[in-house]
Order: sequence, then C-alpha cells, then structure tokens
Amino acid sequence: MYKRSKKDMAINIEEKMGHLFLGNKDLRLLILRPIDLIEFAEFAGASAEDILIWVGKSIGKHISAQLMPDEEKTITPLSNKKQMILSMLDTLEQLGYGVLIAQFHKAHVLITVADPLPANEKDNIMAKNICLLYQGIFTGFFESLNIDVDGEEIECCLLESDKCVFKYDLLVDEFEDEDIDPEETDESISDFLSTL
Repeated sequence: MYKRSKKDMAINIEEKMGHLFLGNKDLRLLILRPIDLIEFAEFAGASAEDILIWVGKSIGKHISAQLMPDEEKTITPLSNKKQMILSMLDTLEQLGYGVLIAQFHKAHVLITVADPLPANEKDNIMAKNICLLYQGIFTGFFESLNIDVDGEEIECCLLESDKCVFKYDLLVDEFEDEDIDPEETDESISDFLSTL
C-alpha cells in the first residue's frame, strides 16, 4: 500500500510565485470555495456540466501524475491499481474532500463520499455542481490508470441521503477474487465513520 508521512501531506507555500504545493511534490493546489462551484453554472450556462466533469478529470489526472510514475500505472496489474486508487482517494481525503471509502467488486467500484462538500448546501440544487466535480476527479483517476470505466452518481447527499455514492462499471477488466471487498452495509460504513 502507498503510505505517506505527514511531511508528504504538508502544504508548502512558494513565496516567490505565491503558489501552494502539497508536500514535496509538484502538486499545485487550487483553493475554491464550494459556493464558487455552485455559482459557476450561472456563468457557464448549458455547458457547465461538461466543463465541471472535464475540470474534475484534469484534477484527477494531475493528482495521479504527481503521486505515481506513469510507467507504474501502465504495466501494473489491476490488483496493484486498486492500491493506487486507494492512495489517491486518501490524498483527496487529506485535502478535505470528505471521508472517501472505496469498495471493489468484480465488475465495478463504488466510491462513497461521507461528509461531502455539498452537504452544507442541501437547500441549493446548484450544489450538484460539486458532485459533478467529484465524478470527474474519480473518472480522471481511472483514466490515468488506463482502466476503462463508465461512471455515475447513484446516491446523493442532496437527495435524501447523508452521503454521495459513485458507481464505476469496469468496461474491459475485472478484479480477481482476492481483490473483491466484502459487502459493506450502511451500518458498517456508519460504524467506520464513528471511529474517526
């Protein structure tokens, strides 16, 4: 598993350029308030959904590129890519995207986001834009690992749930039996979250 020290997760300021970087990587950070993303649709109009997913994919691919060398991602078997996905989700969690839990099945992956960013904006339907960003980021992770997927949000904190859940169907590969996680229930996820 890919473990990082607190030093790897520290946010550093480059004074001369005024940029924020994660750890000692060349991973520049962009700080956006959730309200900025929510209001983006008013500015972008009908193209907002595609733009937000594209931006999310770019973010996901950039994080992946900074955390793992390309040669590792292309030749690595699917079981090792599982660990890479978990590592990337851990990075997002450390950056404040919520509590991210991945569950691997033979032909799909479920990514649960507990305490997601749009949770504080339940009365604002435009908060769905943040969910689109999540979807794009996760899709970017899979694409960077050369895993063909088709993904969608199947549960949303804006629609009578306390979490957002994204399902990514594997289009070509399948996980081996040893990589499949046991079935998670809402109760076991709640128990896990209460330990944090």
